[in-house]
Amino acid sequence: MNFAVFCSGHGTNLQAIIDASRRGRIKAKLALVVCDNPKAYAVERARRAGVPTAVFDPKAFPSKKELESAVVRELGKRKIGLIALAGYMRILSGGFVGRYRNRIINVHPALLPAFKGGQAIKDAIQYGVKVTGPTVHFVTEEVDGGPIILQEACPVRHDDTEKTLLARVHKLEHKLYPEAIDLFARGKLTVRGRKVIIK
Repeated sequence: MNFAVFCSGHGTNLQAIIDASRRGRIKAKLALVVCDNPKAYAVERARRAGVPTAVFDPKAFPSKKELESAVVRELGKRKIGLIALAGYMRILSGGFVGRYRNRIINVHPALLPAFKGGQAIKDAIQYGVKVTGPTVHFVTEEVDGGPIILQEACPVRHDDTEKTLLARVHKLEHKLYPEAIDLFARGKLTVRGRKVIIK
């Protein structure tokens, strides 16, 4: 199976996926990196690893629909069976999500359904929780609302800052995300309503 990783920024999760692939921990081929930011360091990571890269600058397209149509064409050329969002900062349209139903996954830095959105680490600290951690989930039309594949707890220390907590959550993400991709690639995941059954 071929899979693609979608990125917008620095690409630390992309690097973890590249490293896991090289070690044989993912029984699938990283066939494409899609990026919406020409200046993202993730693009450099992909090029250094020899992974084909497609950059779709939103400014070059008259509409979101046309941008997504171009992405779909590229995914078709590469015969992509799974899309892994790794710090991709664009919300996918309902049409795009529907086209790849149960074939798009995302990693979020909180134990969903708690602390959805782009400030999960900050929100966890401000709320005073004792535990947070990453969630890998299927993507649906509801942002951060899809069926959960894997989660792992990370204690929150009394003196944590956003930076220190994010570093520990990222470390868990880098372990969990390749594992989830591998489970999908080996046909180990079944979605039943809101539940993901791991065979």
